[in-house]
Amino acid sequence: MALQCGIVGLPNVGKSTLFNCLSNVKAQAANFPFCTIEPNVGVITVPDSRLDKLVAIDQPQRVIPATVEIVDIAGLVKGAGKGEGLGNKFLANIRETDAIIHVLRCFDDDNISHVEGSVDPVRDKEVIDLELQFKDLETVESRLAKVEKQAQTGGDKQAAVLARVLRAYKEVLEKGENARTVQFEMKEEQDAARGLFLLTAKPVLYVCNVDEQSAVNGNDYVDRIRAIAESENAELLVIAAKTESDIAEFETFEERSVFLEELGLKESGVSRLIRAAYALLGLETFFTTGSDETRAWTFKKGMKAPQCAGVIHTDFEKGFIRAEVIKYDDYVSLGSEAAVKEKGKLSIEGKEYVVQDGDIMHFRFNV
Repeated sequence: MALQCGIVGLPNVGKSTLFNCLSNVKAQAANFPFCTIEPNVGVITVPDSRLDKLVAIDQPQRVIPATVEIVDIAGLVKGAGKGEGLGNKFLANIRETDAIIHVLRCFDDDNISHVEGSVDPVRDKEVIDLELQFKDLETVESRLAKVEKQAQTGGDKQAAVLARVLRAYKEVLEKGENARTVQFEMKEEQDAARGLFLLTAKPVLYVCNVDEQSAVNGNDYVDRIRAIAESENAELLVIAAKTESDIAEFETFEERSVFLEELGLKESGVSRLIRAAYALLGLETFFTTGSDETRAWTFKKGMKAPQCAGVIHTDFEKGFIRAEVIKYDDYVSLGSEAAVKEKGKLSIEGKEYVVQDGDIMHFRFNV
């Protein structure tokens, strides 16, 4: 399921350092703007303790975790919406992603220059927001002029719906607000909105890049961004990217664990970020497990059993008969599929079953 999160931010806020921690793809990290020009794409393994427990039970020959794609997009600068600093190329790269990880510099360091001359994460956020809003407003106004004519002269119902959506977006964008603040109740309006692929309509996760001393509790910079994130109903993570880079250098799990414990952290910021990105994309996991293979499969939240069967193979969806479902907690507590069946904990589900995160599935099909 090729959904992507794009990492965005001003130059020198720690985007590429963070990306390097996430991925084996080594984006160049240097102390000047436009170091990263082509977007780097990393396919990242999603940490999941549930998979580890299933592996411990079934001792499979092969283990395949879930993954998520992260794209490192070059730093935006003021004026990007008007083409400044390779802006059009960067904005096009953001448009192709499904969600945004917005990295903000929340640390002081005289050795690392700031493109705006000082550290101010609220200002930096507003710079990025404004550039994306300018581009969205340009898109909306261009479409609206054409669609309104179609709705008026041709009596086109779809054009009338799209015109309503565009006018709603135009109103908020002109106020300096993001398109994601607009909520549509009618399905046809929701479908029309999705088809516009507006930059500021994408879900966002704010990542505050801090110094090592602030990795646990954050700092004043983080507090200012947290207040804004709460007002937007957005998620926020505090990560010390330089520290995460140090953690990645340790070769063993035990060494990493000791280092994290010394910092007062239960787990790495990278692990938290990957799971947050997975959730930001609206993704969940079902499992298949046995002696041959234990695998985590990615599906979009709300998908029904036949669609999830299609994640494995299109033939499974075409010829779907039923799904045999075991709840993860039952499987772990009872210790085997045979024990689950003996206790009557295996359920038979049909085409309308909405698959739940953590379900252990076996699909019956005929083609």
